[in-house]
Amino acid sequence: MSRVVRDSIQILQAQGYKVTKPRRQVLEVLEEVQRPLSPYDIQRLLRQEGKYLNHVTIYRILDLFCCLNLAHKVLSSGGFVKCSLEGKGGCHRLMVCRCCGALQEFASEGLCQEENELAQNSGFHTEYHLSESSGVCSDCYKKQ
Repeated sequence: MSRVVRDSIQILQAQGYKVTKPRRQVLEVLEEVQRPLSPYDIQRLLRQEGKYLNHVTIYRILDLFCCLNLAHKVLSSGGFVKCSLEGKGGCHRLMVCRCCGALQEFASEGLCQEENELAQNSGFHTEYHLSESSGVCSDCYKKQ
């Protein structure tokens, strides 16, 4: 088991969640693949290893992981990725290369505060932030 999976398990436990076999399996798949995966992709990869989880269970697990910042939904693809900034404060954001699909994650407490202030000025009470940037990574930019 990788350090990242162990750290994620500790976060689950610290938040009062049980570390079930299905949760561990989904964590391991997200850690191994390193690209956005749909629940059906995760189900297929697990089946290749002789394991079975129904897609509804996988959706529920991914929803929990997103709430705990253990995973993020990539809005442009609909897939899920493992959070690469475990424990880092502020809103976690993704930059997605439209050419090669590379993902880069960053966190910004200032951006989070600014978005909360904008929402409050409109009478809105933010519970969760979702945002991603689409563009070209430095490698693809150099090739153009």
